[in-house]
Amino acid sequence: MTSKSAICTLFEGHYHYGVATLSNSLFHSGFNGIMYVGYRGDLPNWIKGGELVSIEGFDNVIKVKNIKQDMTLYFIPLSTSFSLTNYKPNFMLDLMDGPARGLDYMFYFDPDIVVKQPWACFEEWASCGIAVSEDVNSPLEELHPRRVGWRKYFKDYNLALKFKSNIYVNGGFIGVNKRNLEFLKLWKNIQDHMANAIGGLENSIFSNQTYKTTIPIKKGFQIFDKSDQDALNAAIECYKDDVSYIGLEGMGFKEGYNLMIHALGSPKPWKTNLLSRAIKGQQPRLTDVSYWRVNHTPFSAHSDFEIKRKKISILVAKIIGRFYSK
Repeated sequence: MTSKSAICTLFEGHYHYGVATLSNSLFHSGFNGIMYVGYRGDLPNWIKGGELVSIEGFDNVIKVKNIKQDMTLYFIPLSTSFSLTNYKPNFMLDLMDGPARGLDYMFYFDPDIVVKQPWACFEEWASCGIAVSEDVNSPLEELHPRRVGWRKYFKDYNLALKFKSNIYVNGGFIGVNKRNLEFLKLWKNIQDHMANAIGGLENSIFSNQTYKTTIPIKKGFQIFDKSDQDALNAAIECYKDDVSYIGLEGMGFKEGYNLMIHALGSPKPWKTNLLSRAIKGQQPRLTDVSYWRVNHTPFSAHSDFEIKRKKISILVAKIIGRFYSK
């Protein structure tokens, strides 16, 4: 059965490990469609055997399929100067105007996410409205200075923001129905207007794939220090149609019905020294366990030996944690 959905993500540098594991988790959740991967820089060895193709609106694309050919990855080179975290609505719109035009749903996932629930849950979620998940920095109440700051700032651009919910959502995931494309245009428009406040959309909380902001610090509350995520939340206040929120459990930030596990901060699971952390009294994180316990097929960025070694490291670290922890 042909999928009604397309998925996209963006990466550069070592985040290709996350792309492979995200892809595998999606495949084993039941997703059997196309994933568009926008990237900058060099491609990793695990996709070097792909086929060079052109798709609508994009050239020099590398196409990678699994053996049964029921999931396809398209690696799309990007020339934008934007920080990739600020390029999400642009990329989604380009895809929905091009190769994904005929599909019902478009989903964006950050490449440090592992999907935990059946794919049907995500399509059902996006049928309820713009699908978004609560962030660890939530809630922000109606008169929180951050929200008030957005309203004041965008008033100068003739955009009226109206409080919807105290939930502040994470920018690492969004699902839209093709009927909701106006929301992506709104998000992009708000980011374009935000550019002046952060010194340009090439600035974000990331620098060289690390959590080191390049956004200029200003006096008072920093209303755009998370750039795309703040713009996403501002766009929700400006949007007049339905938004479907799932709480902190959605991304594994608290116990409950975890649809995803999102590895916030650093080090990322593929860079974590589990035994070193255990010796310091730090147990394996949920994100580490989820990442290494994914079925690492059909797209393997790690050797079988490394996967086995990491799984053993998790077990040893948990044993150490029984006797020594902080």
